[in-house]
Amino acid sequence: MSGFLLRTAFAEEMPEILNWAAAEGWNPGLGDATAFYATDPDGFFVADKEGRPVAALSVVNHSDDFAFLGLYLCLPEHRGKGIAFALWEHALIHAGERVVGLDGVAAQEANYARSGFQRSGATTRYEGRLTARASRLVRSARTDDAEAIAALDFAANGYARDTFLTVWCAPDRSRKTLVLCEGDSNIGFVTARKCRDGVKLGPIIAPDAARGLALARAAMVAVPGERVIIDLPTQSTAFAALLVELGFEPGFETARMYRGTAPQSGASLQAIATMELG
Repeated sequence: MSGFLLRTAFAEEMPEILNWAAAEGWNPGLGDATAFYATDPDGFFVADKEGRPVAALSVVNHSDDFAFLGLYLCLPEHRGKGIAFALWEHALIHAGERVVGLDGVAAQEANYARSGFQRSGATTRYEGRLTARASRLVRSARTDDAEAIAALDFAANGYARDTFLTVWCAPDRSRKTLVLCEGDSNIGFVTARKCRDGVKLGPIIAPDAARGLALARAAMVAVPGERVIIDLPTQSTAFAALLVELGFEPGFETARMYRGTAPQSGASLQAIATMELG
């Protein structure tokens, strides 16, 4: 471990970190570096050797009582030296006494358990093609939807993450957020973002799977793409069944784990936002 500096990452280092994630097959969104960093600029960490990052980890504080861990990466030539674990211990200090969640690969699940994380479910990636279809009940999100979106997200996930939602749902050239309406009320929303390969949809918050699919189809009008990627929590069995009927195939699965009491998610959580920030 000698010769390494554990420190907070700089904003300009985020694209390189996401390049590492892309090399691991994670397929980040085109605007993820900016959105991730803006959520908690103090929550991204690197192990530095001679002025160059060689390992990374994020522990993003979403609220006073909840954080999410992700982007646990180490360059191949520096693995097996204890560098990544030292960074893990260093970065977790940022969470303080907060409950911490993560989506972990199977190979690391036992290691996470030794650090006090307990499995609470799983997240499965589904990929396929989805016909775009507009809906009169779905429209582009506006700034005055922010409070309703935050309330819907809290009910679905069981924890508040207002800063994240502000930056995640802000429209740009690569992402759009749409809301599902019932009368004058918002009852669901989806964010679609272009990735290095295809389009990811998430979160998808809707009262049921059918309306979740309507949101997803409408999102493809706003952000077209041939390949569609959606990350589903364990509970989203009805939505998964609809996707399979449409030809989607399940890919890799991660373990959803928590250090501390797991938040109680609601039935409206059809798909998560991102495996990196929850």
